[in-house]
Amino acid sequence: MFSMFKFKKKRGNLKDDCLSGFTVSLVLVPEAIAFSFIAGVNPLVGLWSAVFIGFITAAFGGRPGMICGATGAIAVVAAKAFEMGGDTGIAGMDYKYLFIALIGAGIIQTIIGLCKMGRLIRLVPHPVMMGFVNGLAVLIAMGQLEFFKTFKGNFDNDGARIFEWISGSDLAMMVGLVAATMAIVVFLPKLTKAIPPSLVAIVSVGLITYFGLVDGRTVGDVLEANSGSSGMDPQFNPALVNLSGVPWGDWSFWAGILPISLTIAIVGLIESLLTLQLIDEITDSRGKSNRECLAQGAANMASGFFGGMGGCATIGQSLLNMKSGGRGRTSGIVGALTLCTLILFGYELIISIPIAALVGVMFMIVIATFEWSTFKTMGKVPNSDIFVILVVTFVTIFSHNLALAVFVGIIVSALVFAVKSSKHITIELVNETNEERVYAVEGMIYFASVSDFTDHFQARSGVQNIVIDFEKARICDHSGIDAIHAMSERYRNVGKTLHLRHLSADCRHMIERAGTLVDIEVLPDDPDYSVASLRLKK
Repeated sequence: MFSMFKFKKKRGNLKDDCLSGFTVSLVLVPEAIAFSFIAGVNPLVGLWSAVFIGFITAAFGGRPGMICGATGAIAVVAAKAFEMGGDTGIAGMDYKYLFIALIGAGIIQTIIGLCKMGRLIRLVPHPVMMGFVNGLAVLIAMGQLEFFKTFKGNFDNDGARIFEWISGSDLAMMVGLVAATMAIVVFLPKLTKAIPPSLVAIVSVGLITYFGLVDGRTVGDVLEANSGSSGMDPQFNPALVNLSGVPWGDWSFWAGILPISLTIAIVGLIESLLTLQLIDEITDSRGKSNRECLAQGAANMASGFFGGMGGCATIGQSLLNMKSGGRGRTSGIVGALTLCTLILFGYELIISIPIAALVGVMFMIVIATFEWSTFKTMGKVPNSDIFVILVVTFVTIFSHNLALAVFVGIIVSALVFAVKSSKHITIELVNETNEERVYAVEGMIYFASVSDFTDHFQARSGVQNIVIDFEKARICDHSGIDAIHAMSERYRNVGKTLHLRHLSADCRHMIERAGTLVDIEVLPDDPDYSVASLRLKK
């Protein structure tokens, strides 16, 4: 994975962690501001969210070196809670609904962590992972294209601002600065690896625009284009939120807020745990998924209590941290504290960061994120795997819902597996006498294979006893039990008996639990495995 860029599998050190954390903090700024616009909240809400989420998960999470903050997937869902509160017509209720939804999401994530359900992410098939990262890379790239648009004073019929593509010298300047940033990131490591190339790129392009050598757009320009002002309310600082006036006893309130909390929790954990797996692969180590669930829950609850918009792992910034040498918890902690310092004391610095430099860095992350080996797998892996990769990729791109894409991918993979496995049932006649016919079965008997399995056995056969040897077969689900039940009934109706031989312990236990359907009689002629005789209960 990540074949275009080689991530060093090395242990982190304090210098690399600190420099990488500082670099990440600069990239977090425009992302947090952009996601704030998506959620419809004050930009400082997104920035403070990145601080809370980033610090708590870096200090207590299950994956050192993984960066968390405000994300687009969470912002889209958070916007629904914000709109729900705004629909009440009560001033300030929009923020209160958002904060309650986040606190609920944090509680759900904490419960998932306490129940040790985080390990279930390990069941995600590799093709789903490939489709996930490919779709995510495309989404990140598409998000950067929005910075190539600007507001030119036009409004639509609803009074919303119309953003148009930049052109002419502005476009040339933007492309040139983005290309310069990418060139620094690519070629600087060939000269020295003492300083993260992304940091050098941002600082270098920033100095060029700051001293007026070129006139490039900054974070302040983008903020002004979106909100009409390049300022962010300096008084909007985190404090314990006041939740008075919330209709706690109104069922309609909970009916609206709980699904939003559940969605935030599930989307956040899916993104975070998939990112954790990617970082595991890069660092050749293994994170603690359940611990990450607990940290995510605590971070979102803190974000809700102190007026944030929530968040989760940010794959782009996490890969930037890896590429810049960050491996330990220090990198995430430094990133969060640096961002906090920038918010409190570096307002002018924040709005002076060139957008082109940040876009260039993110484009490099896109290149590193995309699974280029996908093209090499064409014709070398089963077509069904290629199909799953494409499905997950396109669902991610067109729905912008990473959780939905992963769920769809898992379902498609499960169906493909079921269809393939159902074709691997073999039945062989191994012995036949005038009184008995013995069949050996190999494979799994479950919902997708029972039809082929039962078609091999006909009650009109001339022998009295039919024995099915399950030494190389397993009964996997209720469909398998029901199929055997139906077969035993057919044989009983014509005065014949069906026996099962060499059942494994788990298969015998499964059939015993279905005692209302069948009766198991262990015969003494097979002391090692036991011959199970099925007799329909009357």
